Amino acid sequence: MLSVDADAEAVRQAIVTMPHYFDQYDTTVNFISAEVLASEHNAMPHGGFVICSGNTTAGNTQVIEHGLTLGSNPEFTASELVAYARAVHRMAKLGQHGAKTVFDVAPGWLSPKSAAQLRAELL
Repeated sequence: MLSVDADAEAVRQAIVTMPHYFDQYDTTVNFISAEVLASEHNAMPHGGFVICSGNTTAGNTQVIEHGLTLGSNPEFTASELVAYARAVHRMAKLGQHGAKTVFDVAPGWLSPKSAAQLRAELL
């Protein structure tokens, strides 16, 4: 959806040349009306795969795949924000303060379930 006074070509160019995001890919930008956005794209599904590979020794290659299939990207994002807020609260109660990345947060702190529940249900 494009504002009536926006320069469509300038917007397209800003997107396709965005460093480290779209600039390395063959990217097509399509503009749609507010009506089409509401009627055909309101759930905003999203997904993708990241595949990482490497060798632990000369003869052993390891591959890990991370996949994501979302019915609603906004709902997933909101859920993630709530989960990390929960984790920050738990960390603060333990005296942990300061800047953290997702790699600094224990996965169990993200869940509303207790550690005992997670072990019983997921292990």
